[in-house]
Amino acid sequence: MVGKPYEWKAGAELEEHSRRKHKIVRQYFARYLAVRCQRPQQSRFRIAIVDGFAGAGAYNCGAPGSPLIFIQELQRATEAFNIKRAAEGMSPIDIECLLIFNDFDPDAIDLLKMRAEPLIAASKDTIPRLHLRAEYYSDRFESIYPAIKSLIERGNYRSVIFNLDQCGTSHVEYETITDICKSFTSAEIFYTFMITSLLAFLQRTDRAQLSKQLRPFGLTEDDLNNLDGVKNNKEWLGAAERIVFNSFNRCAAYVSPFSINNPDGWRYWFIHFANNYRARQEYNNVLHENATMQAHFGRSGLHMLSYDPSHDGALYLFDPPGREDAKQQLHNDIPRLVTSFGDAVPVGEFYSSIYNSTPAHTDDVHAVIIENPDLEIVTEQGGERKRPNTIKPGDILRMKRQRSFPIFY
Repeated sequence: MVGKPYEWKAGAELEEHSRRKHKIVRQYFARYLAVRCQRPQQSRFRIAIVDGFAGAGAYNCGAPGSPLIFIQELQRATEAFNIKRAAEGMSPIDIECLLIFNDFDPDAIDLLKMRAEPLIAASKDTIPRLHLRAEYYSDRFESIYPAIKSLIERGNYRSVIFNLDQCGTSHVEYETITDICKSFTSAEIFYTFMITSLLAFLQRTDRAQLSKQLRPFGLTEDDLNNLDGVKNNKEWLGAAERIVFNSFNRCAAYVSPFSINNPDGWRYWFIHFANNYRARQEYNNVLHENATMQAHFGRSGLHMLSYDPSHDGALYLFDPPGREDAKQQLHNDIPRLVTSFGDAVPVGEFYSSIYNSTPAHTDDVHAVIIENPDLEIVTEQGGERKRPNTIKPGDILRMKRQRSFPIFY
């Protein structure tokens, strides 16, 4: 829940920002499972999912909430993976998932149990390769987090997803987000909040730093607090995004500080935290599949927040025009980055260095590398890659000996 408590017992309305967020969560989780369960030798995948502000599981219109979305995608994926594996002569794969649902409202949890348990029971009979176990809590998330963490650790789950769709920012501490990312080998977090609550927190705790961050944009704290008409004020979005990134960048290796592009304005932030560049890579790609649902203001190349607000920066909506602009910037950004390593860098290391500071689609990064006359991809065997979709993390990205133009640092 965000902004105001939902009256789950009376029935909750599905607001536009939640609809957009749920679509991204569903598509990303589907892609997450596909990536994590793709190895032919793999016969089992284990994951824990924590929905810290779970709600009642469904809205008045009948649309599922995040708890049911996770269950539905686990069912769909387990069936689809094993049909494909059987057709290709591969061994089947079992998926084991610990579902942990918490909401401060006990009525919400009671309703969620009524909706989730029949789906879980049906899975046992119809999808034998899917093993679901659900635990339900009704408490403040910060109070219950130590018990949730202990439960996951006792079960020895390494892959963990937290969905923290909170009211404001006061219900989840920075230290808790950091602890989640440090405590589990493969941890990811979806984190939703209203920008006004973050600004109010910063005004109380670090007013001088907040004013310093606003100064390059020519904005005051009053300007940032005034949300009327913000959907047309790109400088406001740029200032807010930079503040969000600076506030949360210490929590995880990869942080996507993009706002939900809601018709009512840029009020809700939906952040994805991850430990591995592959997660951010796939998340960027999903955002491009859902063009205009999230918004970024700044650069679209490799240094998304490194720009002069007085005369630089643009709105990026993960749409085709934005992708074309990104490719133009990548054409110069990528060679400059390679020269910062010397003249060559392993592709995996290149990925690790860029994905916390770019909104670009993987296909666009690869296309620019192949098209750029000053770059080449060399395989581990010494051959040269000619097609973007064949590039692998073990390859070497390097500058060609004969260059078309000098690289300026």
